[in-house]
Amino acid sequence: MSWQIFVAAIGLLFVFEGVMPFLSPRAYKRIMAQMVIQNNRALRVMGLVSMLIGLAIVYGARIFFK
Repeated sequence: MSWQIFVAAIGLLFVFEGVMPFLSPRAYKRIMAQMVIQNNRALRVMGLVSMLIGLAIVYGARIFFK
């Protein structure tokens, strides 16, 4: 994998992470407050699901754009 692609992917991650707090800080605070009260298992499951969706997108993009 090229370092250029990796760095671009990290940059894109930061862009996507910043969209919600930029567009609606009040909703973002409400969501973060809900995350704080979740138990560790629920957060781990959400993290796992997020990673699996991300892997599926990357895999699909590699196949589709080949």
